[in-house]
Amino acid sequence: MIDGAVHGLLKFAFFYPLAMSLLWMSGAIIYFLRWERGAPARAKPQALASYPMVSLIVPCHNEGEHVRETIAHLAEQSWPDFEIIAVNDGSTDDTGQQLDQLMNEYPNLRVLHLSGNQGKAMGLRAATLAAKSEYLVCVDGDALLDRYATHWMMVHLMSSARVGAVTGNPRIRNRSTLLGKLQVGEFSCVIGLIKRAQRVYGRIFTVSGVITAFRKVALHDVGYWKTDMVTDDIDVSWRLQMRHWEIRFEPNALCWILMPETFKGLWRQRLRWAQGGSEVLLRYWPKLLHWRQRRMWVVALEYVTSLAWSYVMVATVLLWLLQGFFPLPPAMRVPTLLPQWNGVLLGLVCMLQFLVSLLIDRRYEKRVGRYYYWMIWYPIAFWMLTIATSVVALPKAMFKRRGTRARWTSPDRGVR
Repeated sequence: MIDGAVHGLLKFAFFYPLAMSLLWMSGAIIYFLRWERGAPARAKPQALASYPMVSLIVPCHNEGEHVRETIAHLAEQSWPDFEIIAVNDGSTDDTGQQLDQLMNEYPNLRVLHLSGNQGKAMGLRAATLAAKSEYLVCVDGDALLDRYATHWMMVHLMSSARVGAVTGNPRIRNRSTLLGKLQVGEFSCVIGLIKRAQRVYGRIFTVSGVITAFRKVALHDVGYWKTDMVTDDIDVSWRLQMRHWEIRFEPNALCWILMPETFKGLWRQRLRWAQGGSEVLLRYWPKLLHWRQRRMWVVALEYVTSLAWSYVMVATVLLWLLQGFFPLPPAMRVPTLLPQWNGVLLGLVCMLQFLVSLLIDRRYEKRVGRYYYWMIWYPIAFWMLTIATSVVALPKAMFKRRGTRARWTSPDRGVR
């Protein structure tokens, strides 16, 4: 029995990433053939019958170095009628002063000052309640929004009253280090590919917190953002879809962002992402058991399976290490961690996935193909990071006290 169990775990460790890679590629290709092929990329979006007012929301905490650039890009949006609402959430640098000065340069800018660090979710709530529009575009304080991004996302919101949110296409700005180059490829080859596939298969795991458009009535329906969830974007995505609001992905809605380029910064970011996924799973799984939530089952099952895979990988490594110090039964011995024929096959499929995604994604960034060379290191570095953060995050989510306010921490913005 033990022999069969260990053998089964090793097979699962190999077949899970292989199966998911094939699933994501097939879904992304279907998305491309259905919605992207034949349409000119980076072109002006289609004309609409009407252009209602849009509120562009920027929650800020210690963004003094970036906020001027962010507001300048928001002010250049091609959408004809919009306001900008910046929230200074208890910043300890000069963010508040800079925002007050910027109101003299941009008449459509309003600034809300919150006393103390209330957290991003509270900042978004405050801005939403103050917004004049029924349509919101939320970006981070270091993000540079492409001038047509608002228009592209509004095309979806105007096309159907059931569309509650539209997530955009984040692009990495800082690319001077190996970690920066790998993340350029990651957002094209993994995140963008997965969002395309999930859009085809019915439900999206999460919107991108750095760029998302919302319908205000949909947010009101689900109670806005939860202030005690470590990742407000994952949480609101699940609640919107569990209330049967549709979430769409728009690859033309580009947004240029800064990402960590140190191992410490990357670890903190990915641990927060992993904990956020575990938190929503633990909080909402009783509701997911209802038949009405069946369209969320695939998303939840994929996440549970990915957690199981992470723990299986850790167990495999531990068994391999232990057999060097203790005489384990033959059934529990792991022959090697070095790639064999299955590892080579998995690597080839992985590189095929990267190639497919880059061929699709170069429509939006012509020279992104140059990062294909660096992606050979991605499975080694980022799979290990994903495994480690998933294993650590689950108990953190399980033992986190419900109701604890999630507050801002200044992230690693990379080397530029």
